[in-house]
Amino acid sequence: MNSIPFEKCPVCGGDLIEKQVEKVLRGGVNTAVLKVCAEVCLRCGERLYSQETVRKFEQIRSKLERKETAEFQEIGVSYQVA
Repeated sequence: MNSIPFEKCPVCGGDLIEKQVEKVLRGGVNTAVLKVCAEVCLRCGERLYSQETVRKFEQIRSKLERKETAEFQEIGVSYQVA
């Protein structure tokens, strides 16, 4: 993930590794569970997301608020709506 500007965790200074993680997003009364890549601190568990991933989160939250769950596949992330 070359768009993450940190070599070490900005919270504790620990080493970061790239991992696939689950992220829960809520919009209105709807919830989506996403699987995305993040840089994760080995010491404290802090997660750092790329700017592109954060933009996708914002798009999905907006769609959840409008109940447009059918369009998530276009964004390019795995999801489940709860």
